[in-house]
Amino acid sequence: MRMTDIQRCEVRPGRLVEWALSPATVTAAAGLPVDPRPPAYVQESHIRTARSVREDGLTVPTWLGTAFDIPGTVDLDALQDALRSWTLRHETLRSGFRWDGDEMRRFTLDAEAVSLHREEAGDFPDAARLVQHLQDRFDAAANALSWPNFLYAAVIRDDCTSVYMAFDHSNVDAYSIQRLPAEINELYAAAAEGRPAEESPVGSYVDFCEIERADADRIDGSHAIVGRWREFIRRCNGKLPNFPVELGLEPGGPLPTQKLMREMLVDADAAAAFESYCRPFGGSLVGILAATSLIVHEISGQPVYRAVLPFHTRVKSKWSDSVGWYVGGAPIEVAMDKAPDFRGALAAVRAELQANRSLARMPLARVLRLLGSDFRPTSPDLYSIVSYVDARGIPGSERWDELAAYGLVRVSYGDQVCVWLNRLHEGLWFTCRYPDTDVAFKNMRLYVERLGDIILSVAREQRALELAPHDLVG
Repeated sequence: MRMTDIQRCEVRPGRLVEWALSPATVTAAAGLPVDPRPPAYVQESHIRTARSVREDGLTVPTWLGTAFDIPGTVDLDALQDALRSWTLRHETLRSGFRWDGDEMRRFTLDAEAVSLHREEAGDFPDAARLVQHLQDRFDAAANALSWPNFLYAAVIRDDCTSVYMAFDHSNVDAYSIQRLPAEINELYAAAAEGRPAEESPVGSYVDFCEIERADADRIDGSHAIVGRWREFIRRCNGKLPNFPVELGLEPGGPLPTQKLMREMLVDADAAAAFESYCRPFGGSLVGILAATSLIVHEISGQPVYRAVLPFHTRVKSKWSDSVGWYVGGAPIEVAMDKAPDFRGALAAVRAELQANRSLARMPLARVLRLLGSDFRPTSPDLYSIVSYVDARGIPGSERWDELAAYGLVRVSYGDQVCVWLNRLHEGLWFTCRYPDTDVAFKNMRLYVERLGDIILSVAREQRALELAPHDLVG
């Protein structure tokens, strides 16, 4: 899915309708007892970070969302049924947290207590005003420090309806939102036609949180995983790594605003040839990281590329279709004296991933707690990321262009760099949010241009290899 911000997702004028959990549902939630299933460490870290940043005087929206079309004239009642059915399917959306002193306590509604309230927001003939309204509504409703923390909206027109859904990050990851267009379109079609929807059983993220946390709590500070993170952080001068180029940040200064960069990096043929070249080393992810290590060395001159890489934690099939934040982090270190060229960097990255990828199954927030260091966050991102996902296998991905489907990221404040690369049917899509400084823009623009150059160069080399005549034997 093309990741972007709400300003650049083809918002068009129309009549706006919004859905939130009903007042009766919110009232029922207020009286619920404690659900003993704890938050995931990543959820707790996210919410505590939001509270810490707010205590420093800044509210930082961090919601994720999606936008997509439903073709034709919409049946609003059927769409509401589809949205409610989808909400009930994923337990995390009817589960939230309250503060008990400094502890987070979960509550969870039964499915029968959940209903949606529909509200007509009016006609928006001006697209820019509609964009601002949607962003303001999502900032308020999809907030880490409140509950409910998601909102649905639809812009109604005669020829099609555009659906917008936003969630606080504690409930979703990028994979969750990329499944949404196909799921909502199927549920809507079933409701409009009066037939049962085609749904398979799905695991609960709330259950996953309990299982993952119990496993994480079994380790202590003497565990080998903690030791490996301790040494990695020591080599990062006691911090988790940012993107290793100059970003023009003022030491100790206020949290900067961010900007978004997004574009189609290379077409489908180049992406396929790049993948073929990199496959013996592990595929495109390894290639992207190898190229990144070379580029940031060119820009900054640093002898070692250090990063924390995001990996999904959906290790069992029952979590495959589940909505939640199934992401962990693993450290890598690529010494440039062992990676003088692209093939050398491929080998170095492959070795790092083979050695360290399993560390992503242990929540980093648990490790940091055991390290006992002062990691009081002052930014919504603990570290920078470079993420690669081949999204072509996600159900409905072949229709994303037809349905004007986008993944939405909120660009607000932050001193880290977050890069997402999505392999789509039409090519490799690049998205990046970065601190809004002239230096950061210059270096990130240089990074993306060099990344495209390396991918195209490797793709040309791969095509030449495939076209070369093979020696005849015998």
